Amino acid sequence: MSKKYTIQKRPFVVPTTDGKLIEEHFGNATTQDSNISIAHMIAPPKWSEPFQTPEFDEYTYIIKGKKQFIIDDEIVVLEAGQSIKIDKNTRVQYSNPFESECEYLAICLPAFSMDLVHREE
Repeated sequence: MSKKYTIQKRPFVVPTTDGKLIEEHFGNATTQDSNISIAHMIAPPKWSEPFQTPEFDEYTYIIKGKKQFIIDDEIVVLEAGQSIKIDKNTRVQYSNPFESECEYLAICLPAFSMDLVHREE
């Protein structure tokens, strides 16, 4: 009889060049599941990434610190204990312009992939 659950003890650590820690627990890189991705992230102070217009819904839950989102032209800042859902095909920039690191969970439906994220140069 096969098990009806999966415990993830060895998430895939995504290689980055910007100091951000990305540990994918479930998703394309870890479990070859393109339906959903769940990642634990730590963004260092003053971190940011380019605008993107992903083909997936992204849910973010802030564990510690603050995170800034620029959604279309609106600036939204979330703090620990808050969460947000950003609909797919929405232009967004994620950043941590603050003095302390930000720890959060990100859930993407369907799963995050470089082919679907559409980051701007």
